[in-house]
Amino acid sequence: MQEPILDEESPRPAKSPEAFRTISEVAETLNVPQHVLRFWETRFSQIRPMKRGGGRRFYRPADVDLLKGIRHLLYGEGYTIRGVQRILKAEGIRFVQGVGRGEETVAPLPDLAEDDQLEPSRDAVASEPQDAPALAPASVESLREVLGELRECDRVLKSLTAAETTGE
Repeated sequence: MQEPILDEESPRPAKSPEAFRTISEVAETLNVPQHVLRFWETRFSQIRPMKRGGGRRFYRPADVDLLKGIRHLLYGEGYTIRGVQRILKAEGIRFVQGVGRGEETVAPLPDLAEDDQLEPSRDAVASEPQDAPALAPASVESLREVLGELRECDRVLKSLTAAETTGE
Protein backbone atom coordinates (compact mmCIF):
# COMPACT_ATOMS: atom_id res chain seq x y z
CA MET A 1 0.00 0.00 0.00
CA GLN A 2 1.30 3.45 -0.92
CA GLU A 3 2.05 5.89 1.91
CA PRO A 4 -0.27 8.95 1.97
CA ILE A 5 1.34 12.27 1.10
CA LEU A 6 1.44 14.52 4.14
CA ASP A 7 0.95 18.23 3.84
CA GLU A 8 3.86 20.08 5.48
CA GLU A 9 1.55 22.22 7.62
CA SER A 10 -0.99 19.57 8.58
CA PRO A 11 -0.70 16.12 10.16
CA ARG A 12 -3.53 14.93 7.86
CA PRO A 13 -2.76 13.38 4.49
CA ALA A 14 -2.92 15.93 1.66
CA LYS A 15 -5.97 15.63 -0.59
CA SER A 16 -5.77 15.47 -4.34
CA PRO A 17 -6.61 18.73 -6.13
CA GLU A 18 -9.85 17.15 -7.41
CA ALA A 19 -11.07 16.15 -3.93
CA PHE A 20 -14.05 17.83 -2.30
CA ARG A 21 -13.32 20.05 0.68
CA THR A 22 -15.27 20.56 3.91
CA ILE A 23 -16.28 24.02 5.05
CA SER A 24 -13.54 23.98 7.69
CA GLU A 25 -10.89 23.16 5.09
CA VAL A 26 -12.12 25.90 2.74
CA ALA A 27 -12.34 28.42 5.58
CA GLU A 28 -8.77 27.59 6.57
CA THR A 29 -7.56 27.84 2.97
CA LEU A 30 -9.21 31.25 2.50
CA ASN A 31 -8.37 32.47 5.99
CA VAL A 32 -11.97 33.42 6.72
CA PRO A 33 -14.33 32.13 9.41
CA GLN A 34 -16.84 29.45 8.42
CA HIS A 35 -19.77 31.76 9.11
CA VAL A 36 -18.44 34.10 6.41
CA LEU A 37 -18.67 31.29 3.85
CA ARG A 38 -22.23 30.56 4.94
CA PHE A 39 -23.05 34.29 4.70
CA TRP A 40 -21.56 34.47 1.19
CA GLU A 41 -23.87 31.62 0.17
CA THR A 42 -26.81 33.89 1.03
CA ARG A 43 -25.43 36.77 -1.04
CA PHE A 44 -24.03 34.91 -4.05
CA SER A 45 -26.44 32.39 -5.57
CA GLN A 46 -23.54 31.03 -7.64
CA ILE A 47 -22.04 29.41 -4.53
CA ARG A 48 -23.70 26.02 -4.33
CA PRO A 49 -21.72 23.47 -2.31
CA MET A 50 -23.01 19.92 -2.17
CA LYS A 51 -24.87 19.26 1.05
CA ARG A 52 -24.91 15.82 2.62
CA GLY A 53 -26.75 14.43 5.60
CA GLY A 54 -27.11 16.86 8.46
CA GLY A 55 -26.42 19.78 6.11
CA ARG A 56 -22.66 19.16 5.88
CA ARG A 57 -21.19 21.19 3.03
CA PHE A 58 -18.70 19.79 0.54
CA TYR A 59 -17.05 22.18 -1.87
CA ARG A 60 -15.90 21.12 -5.33
CA PRO A 61 -12.61 22.53 -6.68
CA ALA A 62 -14.63 24.93 -8.89
CA ASP A 63 -16.52 26.13 -5.78
CA VAL A 64 -13.22 26.79 -4.03
CA ASP A 65 -11.92 28.76 -7.04
CA LEU A 66 -15.12 30.84 -7.04
CA LEU A 67 -14.77 31.52 -3.31
CA LYS A 68 -11.11 32.48 -3.78
CA GLY A 69 -12.17 34.91 -6.51
CA ILE A 70 -14.91 36.41 -4.36
CA ARG A 71 -12.52 36.74 -1.44
CA HIS A 72 -9.91 38.44 -3.63
CA LEU A 73 -12.45 40.89 -5.06
CA LEU A 74 -13.84 41.73 -1.61
CA TYR A 75 -10.65 41.83 0.45
CA GLY A 76 -7.89 42.26 -2.13
CA GLU A 77 -9.53 44.70 -4.54
CA GLY A 78 -11.94 46.43 -2.15
CA TYR A 79 -15.18 45.68 -3.98
CA THR A 80 -18.46 45.62 -2.09
CA ILE A 81 -20.75 42.60 -2.14
CA ARG A 82 -22.95 44.41 -4.65
CA GLY A 83 -19.87 45.17 -6.77
CA VAL A 84 -18.88 41.51 -6.83
CA GLN A 85 -22.47 40.57 -7.69
CA ARG A 86 -22.28 42.94 -10.64
CA ILE A 87 -18.99 41.43 -11.77
CA LEU A 88 -20.50 37.95 -11.55
CA LYS A 89 -23.49 39.07 -13.60
CA ALA A 90 -21.43 40.93 -16.21
CA GLU A 91 -18.40 38.64 -16.50
CA GLY A 92 -19.73 35.29 -15.29
CA ILE A 93 -18.67 32.62 -12.84
CA ARG A 94 -15.72 31.43 -14.93
CA PHE A 95 -14.18 34.90 -14.86
CA VAL A 96 -14.39 35.11 -11.05
CA GLN A 97 -13.03 31.56 -10.77
CA GLY A 98 -10.13 32.71 -12.97
CA VAL A 99 -9.57 35.62 -10.57
CA GLY A 100 -9.45 33.05 -7.77
CA ARG A 101 -6.82 31.03 -9.65
CA GLY A 102 -4.84 34.19 -10.48
CA GLU A 103 -5.54 33.85 -14.22
CA GLU A 104 -7.78 36.93 -14.51
CA THR A 105 -7.41 40.44 -13.19
CA VAL A 106 -9.88 43.23 -12.53
CA ALA A 107 -9.33 46.93 -12.64
CA PRO A 108 -8.55 48.00 -9.07
CA LEU A 109 -10.84 50.51 -7.46
CA PRO A 110 -9.42 54.01 -7.21
CA ASP A 111 -7.51 54.64 -4.00
CA LEU A 112 -9.68 56.93 -1.91
CA ALA A 113 -9.04 58.77 1.30
CA GLU A 114 -11.21 57.46 4.16
CA ASP A 115 -13.54 60.48 4.10
CA ASP A 116 -13.88 60.26 0.31
CA GLN A 117 -15.21 56.70 0.53
CA LEU A 118 -18.51 57.93 1.91
CA GLU A 119 -18.80 61.38 0.34
CA PRO A 120 -17.95 62.32 -3.24
CA SER A 121 -15.36 65.00 -3.74
CA ARG A 122 -16.43 68.43 -5.00
CA ASP A 123 -14.80 67.56 -8.35
CA ALA A 124 -16.92 64.43 -8.66
CA VAL A 125 -20.09 66.36 -7.87
CA ALA A 126 -19.17 69.08 -10.36
CA SER A 127 -18.65 66.49 -13.11
CA GLU A 128 -22.17 65.03 -12.73
CA PRO A 129 -24.63 65.84 -15.51
CA GLN A 130 -26.19 69.23 -15.03
CA ASP A 131 -29.67 67.93 -15.80
CA ALA A 132 -29.68 65.66 -12.74
CA PRO A 133 -32.68 66.47 -10.52
CA ALA A 134 -31.93 68.40 -7.35
CA LEU A 135 -32.76 66.76 -4.04
CA ALA A 136 -35.24 68.35 -1.70
CA PRO A 137 -33.63 69.82 1.45
CA ALA A 138 -35.43 67.20 3.58
CA SER A 139 -33.91 64.42 1.45
CA VAL A 140 -30.45 65.91 1.78
CA GLU A 141 -30.84 66.08 5.57
CA SER A 142 -32.06 62.46 5.67
CA LEU A 143 -29.06 61.37 3.64
CA ARG A 144 -26.71 63.25 5.98
CA GLU A 145 -28.26 61.45 8.97
CA VAL A 146 -27.82 58.09 7.26
CA LEU A 147 -24.24 58.99 6.42
CA GLY A 148 -23.60 59.80 10.08
CA GLU A 149 -25.07 56.45 11.09
CA LEU A 150 -22.90 54.66 8.54
CA ARG A 151 -19.80 56.39 9.83
CA GLU A 152 -20.71 55.33 13.37
CA CYS A 153 -21.22 51.73 12.19
CA ASP A 154 -17.86 51.86 10.44
CA ARG A 155 -16.20 53.17 13.63
CA VAL A 156 -17.78 50.38 15.73
CA LEU A 157 -16.75 47.70 13.22
CA LYS A 158 -13.18 49.00 13.16
CA SER A 159 -13.00 48.96 16.96
CA LEU A 160 -14.39 45.40 17.05
CA THR A 161 -11.90 44.28 14.43
CA ALA A 162 -9.07 45.91 16.36
CA ALA A 163 -10.23 44.20 19.57
CA GLU A 164 -10.35 40.81 17.78
CA THR A 165 -6.85 41.30 16.44
CA THR A 166 -5.42 42.16 19.84
CA GLY A 167 -7.34 39.31 21.50
CA GLU A 168 -9.41 41.46 23.84
